[in-house]
Amino acid sequence: MRRRLTVGAVITLTGLAFLTAVPGSAVAEPTAAVDYTVVAADGVSATAAVAAIKAAGGTVVSGNDAVGVYRVTSTDAKFDSKATASPALIGASERKAIGHAPNGIEKVESNLKSRGGKGHGPAKADPLDDKLWGLTMVKADKARKIEKGDKGVTVGVLDTGLDASNPDLAANFSTKLSRNFAPDIAAIDGECEVAGCLDPIGTDDGGHGTHVAGTIGAALNGSGVSGVAPNVSLVELKGGQDSGYFFLDPVVNALTYAGDKGIDVVNMSFYVDPWLYNCTANPADSAEDQAEQRAIITGMKRALNYAHAKGVTLFGALGNNHEDLGKPRTDISSPDYGSDPYDRPVDNASCWDLPVEGPHVIGVSSLGPSGKKSDFSNYGTEQISVSAPGGWYRDGFGTDTFQTVGNEILSSYPLKVLQEEGLVDAAGEITTAGQASVLKDCTKAGKCGYYTYLQGTSMASPHAAGVGALIVSRYGVPDFKRGGKTLLPSLVEQILYRTADEKACPTPRLQSYTNEGRSAEFDALCEGGKNFNGFYGYGVVDAYAAVGGR
Repeated sequence: MRRRLTVGAVITLTGLAFLTAVPGSAVAEPTAAVDYTVVAADGVSATAAVAAIKAAGGTVVSGNDAVGVYRVTSTDAKFDSKATASPALIGASERKAIGHAPNGIEKVESNLKSRGGKGHGPAKADPLDDKLWGLTMVKADKARKIEKGDKGVTVGVLDTGLDASNPDLAANFSTKLSRNFAPDIAAIDGECEVAGCLDPIGTDDGGHGTHVAGTIGAALNGSGVSGVAPNVSLVELKGGQDSGYFFLDPVVNALTYAGDKGIDVVNMSFYVDPWLYNCTANPADSAEDQAEQRAIITGMKRALNYAHAKGVTLFGALGNNHEDLGKPRTDISSPDYGSDPYDRPVDNASCWDLPVEGPHVIGVSSLGPSGKKSDFSNYGTEQISVSAPGGWYRDGFGTDTFQTVGNEILSSYPLKVLQEEGLVDAAGEITTAGQASVLKDCTKAGKCGYYTYLQGTSMASPHAAGVGALIVSRYGVPDFKRGGKTLLPSLVEQILYRTADEKACPTPRLQSYTNEGRSAEFDALCEGGKNFNGFYGYGVVDAYAAVGGR
C-alpha cells in the first residue's frame, strides 16, 4: 500500500479527526451514498441543523453539537449545492482527504553518508540520547534536573496513532484516555486489519504519530531515547488515516474530546486539505469549493476555540512550504485530492493555512543543528510563535556533517511500518536498506524498540509541545475536576515566550540556500528584531529557563 507523505516531517503525516458515532445509525449503501462533512451556520441549533440536512437530502450519521459539525450521507447528487443554499448551513465538504502534515516530511533525503548520525546530544542518559542534538538545543537535558514532567500532565498526540509497544512509549502511554477517531477507509487505506476497521489504540500504521510522541515524552528508562518531558502521560488522539490523509470530522472530534477530557497540551503537525490555503471566496474556485472551504474554516476555528476554552494549550507545525505565511505564493498544489490542482492566487486577508493559522495555535518553525532556519520551513511574523529543532539534512554546508542523517531528528517508529518499508526484516533485524537510517535498542528483558530519522516542522512542534508540558508540570495547579494538574493556556504561552532564547535575524537578513542546492524560490527574508522576528518568533524554546533554571 502506498502511503501519503505529510507536513511535519519532510516525509511524514499528521492530521485531525472528529467522529462521534450516533447509536443505531444505518450504514449507507456503498454504491449509492456519498459521505459529507456538514457545518452549521453560526447560531443555528442542532435541531435546526439536522432538519436542514434532511431537507437537503442528507442523513446524519454522527455529529458534534458542541461545534456544529456533522457527518452526513446522501444519495442526492446535488446534496452539496442544496446544503450550501440552506441558510442554516455553511456548506458541505465531501469526505475525502482534507488534512495532512504540512507539505510532507523527508525521512531521509537520499545519499545518506552515515549510520545513526554523529553523537552530539546529551550524554549519560538513555543509550541513543547522544544523537538527540534537539534535546541539547532546547536544554531539555538540563531541565530534567529540575522538572522531568508530571504523570498528571497529559499531552495529546493528534496524529496517525501511537505505537505503545515501544518500550519508551509504553511507560507513559495512557490507555484510559487514548482514542481512535479515524476508522480505516478501505478505498484509501487498504483492507481493514480488524473487524469494524477501527484500529486498536496503541497502534500506528502510519508512523508519524509515534515519532512525534517519542520527541515529546519518551521515557527516561535506560532504553532507546528520552523525550523533552520524559515523565508526562501520552494520549493517542488518532485523527489521521493509515494512508496519511486526514478528515475534518475526525479532527474536530479529537479537539473537542481533548477539551472535554482535560488534556493539557495537544500537538498538531498537519494542514487541512485538499486546500493548502482555505479561502472564504477565492475567485479562482467554484461556488461549491468556496462553500466547502468556508465550512472547513468555520469548523476548525470552532474546534480550536472550544479546546482552548477548556484548557488545552495548542501547538502546530508551521509548515514545510518554505514561504512567508504573511506573503503566500500562488497555490499550485490545491486541490491535492479528488481532482487536478490549478493555480490559485492567495489573498492573505481571506485565506488560512489551518490549523496553524487558526486561533490560539502556537506556531513553530524548524531549525537545523546549526541553529539556522531549515530551508523547507515556513516562517513570517504573522503566525510564528517560537522556533525549535526540526532537523535539516542539508545543514552544515562546508563541513563533514553536510547532508548526513544525523542532522535530522531521531525518534521512535513502529516496527510494522519499518518492515513494510523494507528497512527491517521479518525477524526484526535491520536490513541493508535500513542501515543508514534505522536504529534498534532492546531492554534487558529483550523488548526492542525501533527508531528512525525524520525532519520537518512536524519534528519541531513536538519539541515545543514537550516544553509546554514541562511548564504545566512545574507551575500547574491541581485539577480537582479531572485529576492531575492544569494551567491556563494563556499562562503556558506567557512562560513559553518569556523564557525562549531570543535569537536575532541572521546577517544578511535575506538568506539564500543556493549552497545547499536550493533554487531562489527558497530565499527567505527575516523581518523583525531580536525580541521577535519571522524566523525564530520569540526565540528558540528553552526548557531549562521555562522550569526556572538560570
